[in-house]
Amino acid sequence: MSTLTDSAPWQALIEHQAHLSEQSIRGLFAENPQRFSQFSLEAGDLLLDYSKNLCDAQTLNLLDALATKAQLAKAIDAMFAGERINTTEDRPALHIALRSPDRDTEYGQLVHQTLDQMESFVNRVTSWQWQGYTGSPITDVVNIGIGGSDLGPAMVYSALANYQLDGIRCHFVSNVDPAHIEQILESLDPATTLFVIASKTFTTMETMLNAQTARRWLLDACSDEKALAKHFVAVSANVELARDFGIGNNNIFPLWDWVGGRYSLWSAIGLPVALGIGMENFRALLAGAHTMDKHFRTAPFKENMPVLMGLLECWTLNFCGAESRAILPYSQLLHLFPAFLQQLDMESLGKSVTQNGSAVDTASGAIVWGSAGTNGQHSFHQLLHQGTHLVPADFIAIATSDSPNLEQHQQLLANCFAQSQALMDGKTLDEARAELIQQGLSEEKASTLAPHKVIAGNRPSNTLILKALTPQALGSLIACYEHKVYTQSVILGINAFDQWGVELGKVLSTDIFAELAGVGETSKFDGSTNALINRCKR
Repeated sequence: MSTLTDSAPWQALIEHQAHLSEQSIRGLFAENPQRFSQFSLEAGDLLLDYSKNLCDAQTLNLLDALATKAQLAKAIDAMFAGERINTTEDRPALHIALRSPDRDTEYGQLVHQTLDQMESFVNRVTSWQWQGYTGSPITDVVNIGIGGSDLGPAMVYSALANYQLDGIRCHFVSNVDPAHIEQILESLDPATTLFVIASKTFTTMETMLNAQTARRWLLDACSDEKALAKHFVAVSANVELARDFGIGNNNIFPLWDWVGGRYSLWSAIGLPVALGIGMENFRALLAGAHTMDKHFRTAPFKENMPVLMGLLECWTLNFCGAESRAILPYSQLLHLFPAFLQQLDMESLGKSVTQNGSAVDTASGAIVWGSAGTNGQHSFHQLLHQGTHLVPADFIAIATSDSPNLEQHQQLLANCFAQSQALMDGKTLDEARAELIQQGLSEEKASTLAPHKVIAGNRPSNTLILKALTPQALGSLIACYEHKVYTQSVILGINAFDQWGVELGKVLSTDIFAELAGVGETSKFDGSTNALINRCKR
């Protein structure tokens, strides 16, 4: 048993859950007409309703005590102070500095110099001053990256479709499967296409293979390596390799080791976003995130949106038996948000060792999955309602819409709220039987069919409402989840900023590639891997 699980707050939460499990969320609402107002809060443009969780005031008191025991306040201060909280890589985690308006600090100077460099470049491209090798302006931007260099920018660009500039289209290539880049390139004109190569090391295998494909595609069209400087820019810490590729010094945007990939969209990794929506809107995205940063740093735990979300996640995973969380944005514009959160959450919290090297003896992170509503209602929601797994859900809704079709937007909201209500209320056997009899079935038939219509209910959920899907609100939403993840990592004593598990597959793939590209059959690996390689070679 670890110090965490042996602590008084942890043991008290175990006892408390045993008592609370005898109640239902529906019952808690019946007992307390003021439950919504007591179990919801606002921060910036966001409203969090967490009243549909199986929790009461005592739960929050105990979770608050757990956060205090874990020295969460000290950990938050350490992050904002730039301490080396990424202990295994001996570096700070200062994505918060990327959206701070402060120019006077050491990090602030670097950040704002880069933002100014981005703004100058974006203005040249979007005002048609930047021209390709034929003298034509840029009409298409292709971002080549993977992981955090792809998921964040792609999600934000898609989410802010209503802010996209006329005349510039952004595309995102990540998969090493050549079909990905080939499908995008076949519809583009080399003379009007700009590539952004996003790789901190400029050695990432998937990114560099796609970059070489793009390079050959351009040179096949113009046969002049000098044209590369007009059609390629880089976001990288490796200036030398970017320059060797053919990218000019002024078109290499910096990255720093104190920014992790999944936290990097606020940096020059967001360049395609800025090109697609304009620098003013990109700065508004940063401002929204900074608003949430201030809230996270200063609000008491019980009034702190990211902290509450992180503590409730610890509660559902470690005390209530959940293993996954469904992310359900009821907005087609946010359809990439679940995939973005998969990396943010699962790469950060998918750890089995604590900061001090001991084994984690608790549930760490949830399995994160989901899709845009209402699509999910016609696929996996069946399991949420009647399956045997307890799956907490985050519903994300936009109060207002830019669409003139008000009725359809209201139908969208109605479905969102109905799903969270159904997860909470469910349907008892007596209710199902009475409903069937009312529909005209005989008592015998109603009794036979009723068990199939029983829905357990008592399934927890959060609902997050944005007033509108603006750059500011989106920035706050993303930052909220970032800080929620950090809260969980502090409670569990793990490092949210490394990802050593990702590296193993990269190393192994190098040896396997050599065998696939070589002559003859291989016997170098295990029986399964050998057979798979040899079958594909045949």
